[in-house]
Amino acid sequence: MLFRIDPTAGEPIFAQLAAQVRSAVTLGRLAPGTRLPAARDLATSLDINVHTVLRAYQDLRDEGLVELRRGRGAVVTDRAGADFVPLRVALDAVVAEARRLGLSPDAAAALLREALR
Repeated sequence: MLFRIDPTAGEPIFAQLAAQVRSAVTLGRLAPGTRLPAARDLATSLDINVHTVLRAYQDLRDEGLVELRRGRGAVVTDRAGADFVPLRVALDAVVAEARRLGLSPDAAAALLREALR
């Protein structure tokens, strides 16, 4: 998997990395059992601190999308193999409605975060 970061973005780098993994999982590009790059290797290739990568991996672990195994690194969990198609269809409808109402992405995301609490 190719990771891209934007150091000038308002979103923290660890959040950018975690979002890319989440997206790949929900789109089926990362299958259960797939090993993510070693934190040190990824940090070196992106020229970032290893703790930044570890923070992203820990967030993904806390969400149940990856399992951190000593000696094996971060591995995509079976939960990541869930069928996200119905959710994506529902989200497409939410996005269309948000656009119709003229909501900004931040406002729509705030509404979604509130609904998930």
